[in-house]
Amino acid sequence: MGRTKYLLGCAAAATLTLMSAANAFADTFALVTINQQALFFNQINDGANAAAKAAGVDLVIFNANNVPSAQNDAIETYITQKVDGIILVAIDVNGVKPAITAAKNAGIPVIAIDAQIPEGDNIAFVGVDNTAAGGDIGKFFSDYVKSDMGGAAKVGVVGALNSFIQNQRLDGFKAAVTEGGQKVEFLDTVDGQNVQDVALSAAENLMTANPDMNALYATGEPALLGAVSAVASQGRGDSIKVFGWDLTKSAIDGIDQGFVTAVIQQDPAGEGKAAVEALVKVKKGETIEPIINVPVTIVTKENVDQYRDMFK
Repeated sequence: MGRTKYLLGCAAAATLTLMSAANAFADTFALVTINQQALFFNQINDGANAAAKAAGVDLVIFNANNVPSAQNDAIETYITQKVDGIILVAIDVNGVKPAITAAKNAGIPVIAIDAQIPEGDNIAFVGVDNTAAGGDIGKFFSDYVKSDMGGAAKVGVVGALNSFIQNQRLDGFKAAVTEGGQKVEFLDTVDGQNVQDVALSAAENLMTANPDMNALYATGEPALLGAVSAVASQGRGDSIKVFGWDLTKSAIDGIDQGFVTAVIQQDPAGEGKAAVEALVKVKKGETIEPIINVPVTIVTKENVDQYRDMFK
């Protein structure tokens, strides 16, 4: 009996040793994100975590809490820790470039996700062409103005002025609206700072300053949440149509109530998954595409039902 216990104990110890050795040799990837308040970024994390688990790699996540310099500091820390790859959702796409270059020089591949790095040293980009998708919803808006608003609209914008990609979404939107040829007047652009409560106050102030405004464009999830809440709280659902980015339960409620007209829906979990899978391929010596596009969908009352289960 004593010998049996001894053998079982040896087997357990050997198993633990093998598990520790396996973990020691597992690749470690770091995901540097913007914040963990927005559902969008949490869905990126979910997709990345699932892909990392499936691939047998370790994933650590750093939350910058909307502070650009914190992302640079995190990347420098991960370089010191000698992680095997970095996934970056950048706030300041230009300010973070020196940190990306430092990672490259240390032999650590960086994949940018959601926000493209202009002439950066990252090995790939995973995500959406934000200017083009902004153009897609801009064309939708222009067509809607023609068909449902008598060919004229006064539109305010709730943005995040420190976000390069949200500025791209606004540029694409404006270009497409201009090309559409309708009588559209752009009013103020207010800064929601990628924070829902700030976006709510900014949207309320925008509506107060422009009582004849009849459309709102929100360039990201916190901006859209703020815009929807502002329209609802001020009882303006009958006079303001809302267009924006990234579905939430409140956006779906707004679609049901008729004042949210169209929302660009990305696939953030798919982006996180694709970024991890790309790093895994690189670590195996395989090649990857420099741009890995993840498609978007314009969600309206016609197709919203297929997204309801995501927000129950």
